[in-house]
Amino acid sequence: MSIHPGERTFAFIDGPNLHATVRALGFEIDYRKLLEHLRTQGRLIRVLYYTAIVEDQEFSTFRPLADWLDYNGYTMVTKPARGYTDSTGRRRFRTSMDVELAVDAMRLADKADHIILFSGEQSFASLVSALQQLGKRVTVISTIETQPAMVADELRRQADHFIDIDSLQAQIARQGRTPRPAGFDREDRFRRNQGDDDRSPSESESDAVDTDMHERASSHDHRDAEANVEETGGTAETTALADGGASATTPLVRTTVRRRRTQA
Repeated sequence: MSIHPGERTFAFIDGPNLHATVRALGFEIDYRKLLEHLRTQGRLIRVLYYTAIVEDQEFSTFRPLADWLDYNGYTMVTKPARGYTDSTGRRRFRTSMDVELAVDAMRLADKADHIILFSGEQSFASLVSALQQLGKRVTVISTIETQPAMVADELRRQADHFIDIDSLQAQIARQGRTPRPAGFDREDRFRRNQGDDDRSPSESESDAVDTDMHERASSHDHRDAEANVEETGGTAETTALADGGASATTPLVRTTVRRRRTQA
């Protein structure tokens, strides 16, 4: 990262967007490693993680991770997901935390020299511009290694620096488990729900999670977490990390596939 030594740094993480991005790339984040990596960048003041939580779920695979993050150096900013019933009678939830993240970034700007934004949302381009007008430098972390890219072109152009999170795998990826094939969950959901809608994968303000889809995804990730606990000895911390950010608010991304690298 192009962060000068001694720069006061704040990191803002759009949780659902980050989770969708690394799932599209086929790996999971070790949040302990991520925090250690960020601490090597300038003078890290705070890392804020934003996500909405579905309160009425009997079990959420994200809650153990949220608790671990809260006790291990992250500042959690959460709110209940807003539920509504769509035209087909399905229960859905809006999970955007864009407004909360933008307000906090502007509120804390006078304490920062450099802002790191983990998101690809186009709506944050205006936030980046406002921070730059206050004399702050902004680094955006997302990916262009998927098709379509998970970062909006407008946001990438506006940032002072763009870092593809795919290039950080060696520093932040969780080891000891074979990652899911890129696009596995999204393609499966797309086949079941083709024609449901045609939203862009980076439009989290309009992203919604079907209750029945969420339950299937929660069950799938919970079995993965249990398998990882057996393999590693079953500590509470390992259980939290096993979820790899599998939030109840994971955005529905249906068509994203990994773009192959070509040799120069």
